[in-house]
Amino acid sequence: MSKPFDYSKWDNIELSDDESDCHPNIEKESWFRMKHRSRVEREETEEADKKKINKESKRDDLRIKELEERLSKMAAPVAEGEEEDLEDPEGMRAEIEELTKANAARQAKLDHYEKNKKWNVDNLSTVVDDKSLVNNAATEATFDASGYALPVEKKVVNNKVYEVETIGGTPSADLPKPPVAAAAAPPAAATTTVAKAVAGPKSENEAMLSYADFTTKYEDMLETWVNMTGMEASKNFLLQNGTVLLQEHGSSYLLLATLEDEMNGEREKMMRTAKQSQILTNIAELAKSLKRHPGNVIIPFFSRLEEESHYKSFQEGVDIFIKRIIERAVVKRKEMESQEQETEEVDLASLPVEDRLGPGGLDPIEVFESLPQVLQEAFESRDMEALHKAIGSLTPQDAQYHMKRCADSGLWNAA
Repeated sequence: MSKPFDYSKWDNIELSDDESDCHPNIEKESWFRMKHRSRVEREETEEADKKKINKESKRDDLRIKELEERLSKMAAPVAEGEEEDLEDPEGMRAEIEELTKANAARQAKLDHYEKNKKWNVDNLSTVVDDKSLVNNAATEATFDASGYALPVEKKVVNNKVYEVETIGGTPSADLPKPPVAAAAAPPAAATTTVAKAVAGPKSENEAMLSYADFTTKYEDMLETWVNMTGMEASKNFLLQNGTVLLQEHGSSYLLLATLEDEMNGEREKMMRTAKQSQILTNIAELAKSLKRHPGNVIIPFFSRLEEESHYKSFQEGVDIFIKRIIERAVVKRKEMESQEQETEEVDLASLPVEDRLGPGGLDPIEVFESLPQVLQEAFESRDMEALHKAIGSLTPQDAQYHMKRCADSGLWNAA
């Protein structure tokens, strides 16, 4: 029977960014740096002590071996003509006993070090095999012209964007070949992956539906990012979730959230959201200038922020962005108030049917009454976020059908 694996070493993991013992009046980043420095100094002291112990043990082992050989020679009968060794065997045995005890004490100290060893990111594992692999798909673009990451399901080859559709399974790691007209149909149980080129830019309705799907799926992750504090925590979170957060929809969500926070009077939250928004924007701009995937510039970006001059420049950009948001919120309030007044002044029901028809020839009152309750409530609230969520709760077919009717009746301005 094999010996069970000992998991006890995982009970003593030390994290430099643990906030549990950080006093609220102490700046967290400074606290993390101090803990890391203390850990490194402690490990260096222990390592020096271990080297000293091993050196002393090795020296005493040699002495013990020497004394044992001399005692062995003294125990052998003295040959005729040789002088008898006059050293005291009892004293030599006592010295061996003392040296053995000293070595046992040193070994106990080494065992204590090992038993109480603090495990951390630097010593949890060791590299036993290191090799480089060439990614044959590295030349394929996975980011758009603005520097933002494309969704995982999309790839760009020869300046064409491909959407990977999967039937019965997950998207293939390699770019699938476009379907051939004469190709035979696959078996029913097989997993088929095909690709289609996106012909031109999406319409506003399609873009809105795509954004609504994105926010519905990743809203919790986006809110976690908004409430993230500390550059180290932000960097680690981006390294884990950058494929989502560094998409253009993620940046749009934070931009709208920043404006909404300011309009709701939540200035402190707005400033925090603005900073997180600018991190994504700056990474996208850096990726665009380097013509690289934004995920590959996360670490270089945060490394630059460790320099005071770069961080100061970044903070100045955040301050300018916050100022623009505040100014935009004032203008937006005036626009909303003006829009509300115009809406109140016009009673559609009092107009003849032919005068209230929309650009597509549909009656807005009739279309509104035919909408699902969730869409009616969203239109009545005049809340864009509520409208996005309402659309996201419908099937794509129903959403397209109702939004087209809204555009044709003038309830929704797609221009």
